[in-house]
Amino acid sequence: MINKLMTPLLEAIDITRSYDNLPVLKGINLAIQPGEIVSIVGASGAGKSTLLHVLGTLDRPDTGQVILAGEDVFRLNEKELAHFRNNRIGFVFQFHNLLAEFTALENVCLPGFIAGTDERKVRQRGEELLDILGLKNRKDHLPSQLSGGEQQRTAVARALINSPAIVFADEPSGNLDSHNAEELHKLFFRLRTELGQTFVVVTHSDILATMADRRLIIRDGLMLNESTE
Repeated sequence: MINKLMTPLLEAIDITRSYDNLPVLKGINLAIQPGEIVSIVGASGAGKSTLLHVLGTLDRPDTGQVILAGEDVFRLNEKELAHFRNNRIGFVFQFHNLLAEFTALENVCLPGFIAGTDERKVRQRGEELLDILGLKNRKDHLPSQLSGGEQQRTAVARALINSPAIVFADEPSGNLDSHNAEELHKLFFRLRTELGQTFVVVTHSDILATMADRRLIIRDGLMLNESTE
């Protein structure tokens, strides 16, 4: 059970974003509690991915604030923001984005190396995560030698390598068959239980959206309501 009275891990206040004078986000307000799994749903073009990119600091809003883990993130300069993003935020995308020439373990470890963490500790943590995700015996395989489900689990491990405050996932099961999609959905909840991880997931999957603690609905750049299932 999520304690709604605790300080939000993530808070977005009056977020707006336009592209070429076309308003995409029209004043979004939301709060995510530590340990929550929240889905964001809506039709194509509603603003889901744009919102996720702003919340994840990959894009700056035109107006509004994003406060994450106590940091007013868009007050940071670009170098500070890049450091914050690498250390405090994890990302999982639809198409894995694994580097073809690196093994599964090397792909997982890359954000840790970029952060300047001791290489031995990063590799140890990477192996622990691959073990948790059932990939212990696949750590030395290249992405081309992994199944689609294994590639996506490797991407999840990479998102977790720096022990982020929150993981943002953009259509994470959109490129998986139904079995692997179901396994990925269950994995998020297992990671919440075992690691206390918080997830915000943009999805077209009704199954995943319904499994989430809350379902946030965006239509025409506005948050319509919140469904608690």
